[in-house]
Amino acid sequence: MNDPKLDVNHELIAQADELLAENEPGHNTDQHSDEGHGKEEGPFQALIGTLGDHREIEVGPLHIVDLPVILIDDGFHFYANVDAMEQEGEYILKYHLPEEVKKDWTNREREDHKTIVRVSDHQTPALDISITSLVAFQWLAMLVLLAIFIPMGRKAKKLGGRAHKGFFNAMEGLIEYLRDNLVIPNVGSGKVGRSLTPILFTFFTFILVMNLLGLIPGGHSATGSLSVTAGLAIVAFFVIQYAAIRDAGIMAWFKHLTGGTPIAMWLIMVPVEILGLFAKPFALCVRLFANMTGGHVVLLSLIGLIFVLGLEFAPVSVAFSLFINLLEILIAFIQAYIFTILVAVFASMGMHSHDYG
Repeated sequence: MNDPKLDVNHELIAQADELLAENEPGHNTDQHSDEGHGKEEGPFQALIGTLGDHREIEVGPLHIVDLPVILIDDGFHFYANVDAMEQEGEYILKYHLPEEVKKDWTNREREDHKTIVRVSDHQTPALDISITSLVAFQWLAMLVLLAIFIPMGRKAKKLGGRAHKGFFNAMEGLIEYLRDNLVIPNVGSGKVGRSLTPILFTFFTFILVMNLLGLIPGGHSATGSLSVTAGLAIVAFFVIQYAAIRDAGIMAWFKHLTGGTPIAMWLIMVPVEILGLFAKPFALCVRLFANMTGGHVVLLSLIGLIFVLGLEFAPVSVAFSLFINLLEILIAFIQAYIFTILVAVFASMGMHSHDYG
């Protein structure tokens, strides 16, 4: 006797196979090319495509590892990679734009515009928390910082106030520099300054390591993602409000929203002040993202000129690329410093905004 469950499973698998065949990047490529619609992905497009967020880690043409797929949808679903997910038969990758648009895509564009859907109803899962390349490099930055500062903190307890040696001494000097030249001049050396020093130092080192990881071959700058910079900006928002409330108290913080104006103006001033509270972290978010992404685009564009202008342009392109890459190292430090000092400045502005409230 046939099992109805097995028949349903076979039907779902057949639907998945049909969808995969329709959405295969190479599907009907020759036909589209003959009609003048299809186009092959060139080296320049491939270079720019590496800036995106992917479900695998690659170093040039070398495929290093596929990243896990994690879905929350009527339960917790974990798959080792996309292929394992599709073999399971419950979810597949599907293009979410019309076929007349997809047929003009390059292979990279096809990969970047895939989304996960259920085979049964073609709906996206409730939550996709898969590990992508940018998430992996963000975690790698965390591990680097933990590997440095946990041993450093343990050794500091043993030294009992004496100076570190070697690399840890350099890190100790960096902490003191940020404290004396960034924290104290902006938020002071009082209770607020002392409480903000750890988080401001964390901002600087975390952003710096993420920036530098994007400069290694096959690396990704997590700060080139709006979701990452938005997360940093949200934390910065709460740090800024904490500094103001810790310094003046919650009532003074509410009072400063009026801007020191008469009651008749509160209907106008309060929304404007609230908008100003969110404008600062928004500026932090977009500024860091734009600067880090822009540098990588320029670098990859210079390399791509070799494929456009020919090998005779290679020496010039490589020379400029080397210069830009060295400049990117400097920019990695500068952007981390600017983000951190702006948080300190905004915190200082919040602390003094109640003076007229």
